[in-house]
Amino acid sequence: MIFIYFGSLLDDDRPAHELLCCLTLLKKKKPCKSAPSRTQNYVGDDIDAFLETLEKKKGMSYQSADHIATENRPVLYVEHRNLNPETELKRYFGARAVLGDQRSKQRQRQFHRCTWMTIFKDTWPRFSRPGISMSLVESKDGIQHFTFEHNRDYQQVQFKFFDAVESMDPNNFVVLLQLNPYHIDSLLQLSDVCRIQEDQETARDLIERALYSFECAFHPVFSLTSGTCRLDYRRPENRAFYLVLFKHMTFLEKRGCPRTALEYCKLILSLDPDNDPLCMLLIFDFLCLRCREYTTLIRLYEEWEVHRNLSQLPNFSFSVALSYYHLSQQEDISPVENQQLKQKSNVLLQNALIMFPGALMPLLDLCTVQPDAVVSSHAFFGPSSQIGQPPALSELVSLYVGRCHSLWKEAGLMLWLEENVRKVLKRVDLHDPYLEDCQNKRKQRYQSAPRNIHRHVLMSEIKEATATLPLEVTTQPGMGFDPLPPLDSIVSYIRPERQNMGASNESTLSLFFRSLLPNFNLQRPEDRQEVARAGRELNQEVNRLMVAMRDMLANIQFHEPQWENNHERDEEEWD
Repeated sequence: MIFIYFGSLLDDDRPAHELLCCLTLLKKKKPCKSAPSRTQNYVGDDIDAFLETLEKKKGMSYQSADHIATENRPVLYVEHRNLNPETELKRYFGARAVLGDQRSKQRQRQFHRCTWMTIFKDTWPRFSRPGISMSLVESKDGIQHFTFEHNRDYQQVQFKFFDAVESMDPNNFVVLLQLNPYHIDSLLQLSDVCRIQEDQETARDLIERALYSFECAFHPVFSLTSGTCRLDYRRPENRAFYLVLFKHMTFLEKRGCPRTALEYCKLILSLDPDNDPLCMLLIFDFLCLRCREYTTLIRLYEEWEVHRNLSQLPNFSFSVALSYYHLSQQEDISPVENQQLKQKSNVLLQNALIMFPGALMPLLDLCTVQPDAVVSSHAFFGPSSQIGQPPALSELVSLYVGRCHSLWKEAGLMLWLEENVRKVLKRVDLHDPYLEDCQNKRKQRYQSAPRNIHRHVLMSEIKEATATLPLEVTTQPGMGFDPLPPLDSIVSYIRPERQNMGASNESTLSLFFRSLLPNFNLQRPEDRQEVARAGRELNQEVNRLMVAMRDMLANIQFHEPQWENNHERDEEEWD
């Protein structure tokens, strides 16, 4: 319980941290005589005790001033300070441990543009605008629609990037980045290569460099925190920004900064909350539980349930119940409130188990928990509950279990889960009408998953979920810089036809001649149809030649010399 308590203390919101900064400044200065003795006592050696007392008073109750201010803000409100992972790391380890000797070097650093999402590093190449800009498309009903644009020079670099992709050689990305160190798609693709090679530090650094390049191209009116700025994912120039934010969020969560990752999740969701192209709702609950932002998750669920049916997503159905359970375990709530929250969590968990019975056994398996014989042998939670799931539901359940199973590994949670599983089995045996209603919903609503869910599963790389992807998704060629692009993409510019268009039809024989004679060049007509016809004719001739060579090799016969029969052979003949 000690570790759980301090975790909740650290992961709560941070007005206490701001007060700590103020108190530290007061401590450095000589206190005035008119200052209250109460403040002087807190500024003494026991600041940590004061902060602990303050956090206890604040807790998770609904009476704190900060919570009241949060309730007045939109649920997707983004705070600038929470976009910086150092803010969260300072709360864990202290400013001195995080910053180290950076303060002494700040005066020696060259001036760079002040940014919110990332800070320019001295190890990065010299920054010059790579050719990306942002323009305001329209402003309607208080919502501003923006789009990124590429100038002509950046478009040429983009064409070279496509050539590097076709070569399938990572070294070509390195060469391209040496000439264009802030080219976004090259940074994305090379980051994936480094991550696959388990060079996480370099992969994260490349994403941060891309993020810095994007932020330097922001429109003066574009705001990260207002929640009223939109970017159309159908435009390839905007898609890169979504992907950079998503990968940066993933690195932050793995780095141990779930609160900062949640802020980026809200930012991505606010860019297009209606379409949600990366399906951030499938990870929003996980980040809220990781950083103990239970009220944020519950608030989003209550506000969006009416028009988004969040209860039909397995992750929200289970995670909201889990949030109410954690709130009921807080020490600073009254017994009446405790009982209400506990009852609410029980009802929601039972509804989740009835709606998604196929999630229980995989969840227990990943948590290395052996289920009771009564539960494992019951038909409701047995193998038929998983086999009979529609494909889209299997994908959602596998994604939730693969991502969130670690949140259930507490002993108290397993006892709570076991208690509600037994209650569900009683309702099943009594033929509760709610079971039939859920069964009908499962048959009707989960026949096929939308494209954004497939895209989220591909980018999350959770093996339990990727194994459930349909063949039409897994058989498509996909690249890390643009996974599963929209079918209705809005293309701003088109890659020009390459001058050596016929190279794709160039035969093996002509390539062999070119390797021997660099000046060898096959004359081709200018017309594209003539090029294709000439290529087909040349391939036919090569095929005939290969058939003739195979026949010739097949007809060659080797005969062993008859040495033993040739007794008159001159022995000096081979000397």
